[in-house]
Amino acid sequence: MVRAIRYYHPRMGTRKLLVKLQPLLAVRGISLGRDALFDLLRRHDLLVPTRRRWQKTTRAGLWRCPNLLPELTVTAPCQLWVGDVTYLTSENGFAYLALLTDAYSRFIVGFDLSLSLAVEGCLRALNSALEQARGSLTGLVHHSDHGVQYTAHAYRNLLSEHDIRPSMGEVGNCYENALAERMNGILKLEYGLGDVFVDLEQMMASTTEAITLYNYDRPHLALDYRVPAEVHFARHL
Repeated sequence: MVRAIRYYHPRMGTRKLLVKLQPLLAVRGISLGRDALFDLLRRHDLLVPTRRRWQKTTRAGLWRCPNLLPELTVTAPCQLWVGDVTYLTSENGFAYLALLTDAYSRFIVGFDLSLSLAVEGCLRALNSALEQARGSLTGLVHHSDHGVQYTAHAYRNLLSEHDIRPSMGEVGNCYENALAERMNGILKLEYGLGDVFVDLEQMMASTTEAITLYNYDRPHLALDYRVPAEVHFARHL
């Protein structure tokens, strides 16, 4: 059963595995706790090994705006989106993944994979997020680093058109956009996006599959082991 789950979630940790296993174990009359599952995985060499971290992919733009996070209390979806850009590797070079994540639900609301670090990739990710959003976005805070993609006029203008407030952390301080950094880690370390791909087509297929599995099938610790989609769309059910 662990291998069946890991087929789709290759690096899912033990606690999340236990959440997904419980219904399967219950119908078989099997009782298994967290420590017992850790021991079982260890005996069969199924614990997830650690991997090295990755490098930064953006450089700071000239425009600045304040950090709105200290004054913000997030209590529902579509109050705060966090954005970041990370790189994927193929045999032919790099591609760049722009992500937008809802801070409350941890749902990835928009993404784009591009061969360029130009602003257009981040714009496509933002447009995809705007297209799937339900209801007014007035007052929504968009938080990012000071990368040139986010400080570009085209990006700032699109935020303004939808009454979305830009927010940026201190230059060079990744901890002020920790959730966005965490999203990069989950996709790379748990879903194999940190591996080397053959070409852009394979990267796109793997990225789409990874984000779909993450959004709709991965229990999230911060959500009391609910999946992001369940929390993100709950108010519309």
